[in-house]
Amino acid sequence: MEDQKQMSFSFEIDNFSDKKGLIRYPLFSSGGCEWYVEVYPKGDDIVDDHLSLYLQVANPESLRLGWKRRATYSLIILNRSGEELFKEYVFCAQFSGCGFPKALPLKKLQEKGFLEKNKLVVRVEVKVDEVVDEGDATENETFNYGGFQVLYSQVVSLSWIVEEHPDFAVNVTQKNQRMKTAYINILLDLIETLNKPPHSITQTELSNAQSELIDLTEAGFKLDWLETKLDEVFLERKKMNTADGSDLKDELNKEIGKSAAKVSSMENFKDELSDLKDELNKEKSKSATCAAKVSDIEKEVWVLRDEVSDLEDVLNMEKGKSNTCAAEVLSLKQTVSDLEEEVWVLKDEVSDLKDVLNKEKDKSDTYAAKVLSLEQTVLNQTVLNLRADLKEEKGVVSSWEVLDYADLHNEK
Repeated sequence: MEDQKQMSFSFEIDNFSDKKGLIRYPLFSSGGCEWYVEVYPKGDDIVDDHLSLYLQVANPESLRLGWKRRATYSLIILNRSGEELFKEYVFCAQFSGCGFPKALPLKKLQEKGFLEKNKLVVRVEVKVDEVVDEGDATENETFNYGGFQVLYSQVVSLSWIVEEHPDFAVNVTQKNQRMKTAYINILLDLIETLNKPPHSITQTELSNAQSELIDLTEAGFKLDWLETKLDEVFLERKKMNTADGSDLKDELNKEIGKSAAKVSSMENFKDELSDLKDELNKEKSKSATCAAKVSDIEKEVWVLRDEVSDLEDVLNMEKGKSNTCAAEVLSLKQTVSDLEEEVWVLKDEVSDLKDVLNKEKDKSDTYAAKVLSLEQTVLNQTVLNLRADLKEEKGVVSSWEVLDYADLHNEK
């Protein structure tokens, strides 16, 4: 085991926007071998709209048979984004490079001011965690990859899972290494099965895949993406079966069995349905009786409405009579008020006459006697006249009141 320290450095690419093809930067040593970074300014063969970055072993053919390097590394774009790309990978003779085909969108690089002086700056950090230099790789050889002990032949598949779904095992709490290895083997086999053409997957394999997916999910694996894949395979299989008519008999038999069960269940409900019908008829009979009662009540309501209407007409007539009588009473009150004013005027005149008579009293006793007699006569006559007028007015009012009360009594 040699050189386990982390290696880090930075490099710059001038006139970056003018670059098109592959650029290699620069050679450095770590873990007993040389490395370099591959830069594809306009994307590699996989994508053409992203910057692509890869870490490669520079001299794989010069290393011993069966060599391996388990390394963790970061590629950090130091321009304004500060984008950090991190990965753990096992490099070997068959897979001497690994990286990020979609490191950064080209649109981001083309933003104004992103590439200062048209220069891309990248920082590289590499730490080789495990070095194997001797012996050929055997099919039973295993490595600890991300906490899972996997076979040498499974490294690439597991690396793909970690890259595409980095949180797939964050909820796995199993500590037993054998159980974890068993789970990861089931997962890799499941992925291999679902990646086969749908027509080559048997019904048994699909059923097993569904059960295995449930077991893995219960163990804490986040496999929504694999559930979607399984649903797609089921759907494709269903389309194929519908198209060629296969398995239709089984499905038909299942449906017939379900229908028979439903028929049996329906027969069990016949008696209950009959009872419900009897209850319904009883309720209908009760409803008919209630409807007849409602009809009678409605007729009574209409009769009462007619009586109320007649009473309203009578009340309106009585209101008209009352208004007329009230007007006559007001007129009589006004007449009495006028007469009272005339009495006060006459009293004033009599008072004036008294004054005159007092002045003339000394002149002639005879004349005074006449005056007194005249005064008494006038006063008596006036009072008599007023009393006669008042009696006449009171007689008119009393007659009207008696007549009106009698008329009302007769109308009732």
